[in-house]
Amino acid sequence: MTDWLNKLSETFIETGYYNLMLEGFKNTIIITLGALCIGVVIGTLIALVKYFAEDVPALRPLAAVCDFYVTAVRGIPVVVLLLIFYFIIMSSAGGISVAVLTFGINSGAYMAELIRSGINAVDRGQMEAGRSLGMSKLRTTQKVIMPQALRNILPAIGNELIALLKETAVAGYVAVVDLTRAGNLVRNNTYDAVNPLLTIALTYLILVILLSRLLRSFERRLSRYDKR
Repeated sequence: MTDWLNKLSETFIETGYYNLMLEGFKNTIIITLGALCIGVVIGTLIALVKYFAEDVPALRPLAAVCDFYVTAVRGIPVVVLLLIFYFIIMSSAGGISVAVLTFGINSGAYMAELIRSGINAVDRGQMEAGRSLGMSKLRTTQKVIMPQALRNILPAIGNELIALLKETAVAGYVAVVDLTRAGNLVRNNTYDAVNPLLTIALTYLILVILLSRLLRSFERRLSRYDKR
């Protein structure tokens, strides 16, 4: 145990590489949260376009574009998408900016289906009731459908956050010092493969466990709210 602690101190503390690990952790959180926000916005817009396109013929070409976007993005591995954005589309931008946008666009394709499923899960009678009261489809969606759909969507968004957190481990492909990249740099410079890799794995594991517990707690609160 003492030898392991000494080796751990030698790898991170004495060399000062703990600062690099902290920087990688910070960048991982920034990329994850930034991409989640972009993904939610894109996913919501696409889901609403496809939802309203059912009754508005003028929106159907736009809905077709959205379908192509979802199919294309979900069909391309996120690593390849990241490289395309970094070397072709945004070659002059910084790595973190590229990573946030790329993971956000990738997440948006999955969010679109999650949000659309949440909206479709609401009883269609709710829309008919709102329209019978003289409300437009847009206003009924805003005031009646979305608040109910939100209870179905939020847990799914939490699961997407966990998946997104783990996906960011490939951000190092575009020279971003995320948590995984920082651990690899420490490993290469100290010739200690065990401690950096175990530290990366343990950090992700702790983050996922904490997020999972928060999600379960949130879902229990939603269940109690629904029973009232």
